[in-house]
Amino acid sequence: MFKKKPNIKALSPIRSSDRRKIADQIITAFDIQTPVTESTNVDEQETATAVSGLGDLRNSLLPEGSLSARFTTTAGPNLSPVSGTVYVGAFEGQEQRVLWFKIDEKLIPTVYILWRHPGLVPLLHTPDHVLQKLRTGADLMTPGLARGPPFPSKARKSSIVAIASIEKPSVPRVVGECDIDVASLRQVQGAKGRAVRGHHWEGDEIWAWSQGGKPGGEAPDAIDGWDLEAESVELNEGIDNLSMGDQDDDGGVLLDSQANEAPKGTLRNEFLEGEDIPADEAKAPEKEMTTKEIDEAFWDAFLFGCQRQHTNHKDEPSSGLSFPIPQSLVISNLVLPYLPIWTPSRAASLQIKKSRWKNAKKFIWALDKQKILKAKDRDGGETVVLDIEFNCTQIKSFVPYRLPKKEPLVVGSASAGGAGGVGTAGASFASGDPSVGQQLSKINLLKPPEKLSPLFKASNANPRRLYIAAELRPIIMSYIESENLVLPNNKRLVKLDPLLANSVFDGKSANDSEAHAKATVPRDVLVDRVIESCQPFWALLRNDEDRETAKTKAGKMPKIQIKYETRSGNKTVTKISGVEIFHISPQPLADELQKACASSTSV
Repeated sequence: MFKKKPNIKALSPIRSSDRRKIADQIITAFDIQTPVTESTNVDEQETATAVSGLGDLRNSLLPEGSLSARFTTTAGPNLSPVSGTVYVGAFEGQEQRVLWFKIDEKLIPTVYILWRHPGLVPLLHTPDHVLQKLRTGADLMTPGLARGPPFPSKARKSSIVAIASIEKPSVPRVVGECDIDVASLRQVQGAKGRAVRGHHWEGDEIWAWSQGGKPGGEAPDAIDGWDLEAESVELNEGIDNLSMGDQDDDGGVLLDSQANEAPKGTLRNEFLEGEDIPADEAKAPEKEMTTKEIDEAFWDAFLFGCQRQHTNHKDEPSSGLSFPIPQSLVISNLVLPYLPIWTPSRAASLQIKKSRWKNAKKFIWALDKQKILKAKDRDGGETVVLDIEFNCTQIKSFVPYRLPKKEPLVVGSASAGGAGGVGTAGASFASGDPSVGQQLSKINLLKPPEKLSPLFKASNANPRRLYIAAELRPIIMSYIESENLVLPNNKRLVKLDPLLANSVFDGKSANDSEAHAKATVPRDVLVDRVIESCQPFWALLRNDEDRETAKTKAGKMPKIQIKYETRSGNKTVTKISGVEIFHISPQPLADELQKACASSTSV
């Protein structure tokens, strides 16, 4: 379905209530066990533990800060139009990815969810060479099923299933929908028809989607908890081979590892439930910041920024600041760089619109009320800062805290599925973005038309390759000299032979009739007309890339479009498009613009 890139509209944040509702729909649809208390007579601590466990489960299925967007694409041999919704989210320390998509009110997980949730859907298997075909968009036919029968009992018609190869049986690579009741199959050899209709696979456009333009995440070599069938068969065979022997009269048998052995017919994983995780390995999921915590973070960031500014420029007038200062510059220079953003979830929470002030103007006036600075409203409603009291008690007594270290972005160090920077200033990309520090050079190329091929024979040049304009002139001169077309009494003029008269001066220009009548043209005019008859191409050379290996495209090179729009009355939006062609990742650019312009950005 996603062999070709779908048309995904603008992403929008999912409200917390909607996110919980969608997560509950997933839990119900896939019959996921939720943490519940076994008795009605429970204390408040047990109830809180169950509620916390349900919240963690929801976050693992659809993380906080997830986004959604409508999409359209085509499917099937007839390219039938398909529309639905994609749900994008980022787990801690990872890049934003498409985690779910919904078609016809049915939620379907991507491989990124399946790699984190073993057993979420029934797992089918097929030989590796068949799986390679499935990863090109093919459907799984019934004879291609392996390791069965029996097949998973939940692999019923219209149910969502995952497909793995026999070589890597615990790693789902394809997600599809059963066309038949696979669980009831008793034989696959000689059977006909389609068993599973593929929706998504590792390597398609949904897998490769990323706001930062990074490649999709590679599949792990093995995932614990997926290939339960093989574990169960191995365990049962081991139990069947046990020799009981003659024991005491009571018929019992004493084994040293009796407490650790699983009874026949049960899965080994059942005995892992309830094990205590070591304290140093347990890591509680980060909770969403409260409004009070966000307020304190912005307030402390301003005090930190003022103290740092005064310390670094204490010998300069006004501590190196030129008053009055617009509110946008105050936020971008004295607040955003000093926010304690350590994780993507904190970056999503630390936004001025989530504080009690809701916008920068009210935040500035709150500081004015505490006499930390002096503000004033100008005509048009803009707030400016007239002065900052660097010697006030709050700034002088402020104790600085440790800030996240902003790692330098190394060209070419981006890794698949790595952590991506999210949010505001101070957030850094764990894996370098290759667009930082790149050197680009544009070249305009020309492809000669087929009718001018004889013109290139005099210089033994290839008429099918692409040339720059400067390379075509010597080729034309070689042809003129080889055909003795230069007038003896005026070397600036060239005689028209049948090739030039019919192929170059072909009557499409108003001056062609005059050239045919005189049978001569100036040499520079001939060169210009040959260049005009060529088809334009362009290429963008990146860093040390050469012209021979660069990817060329027909037509003129597109430009970056910057549009200024007005929405909802007086709300203004600056739209920037077309940066991808210059190998610029939209998300890092949006983060830098958010800091430089002290505004909100979205991709």
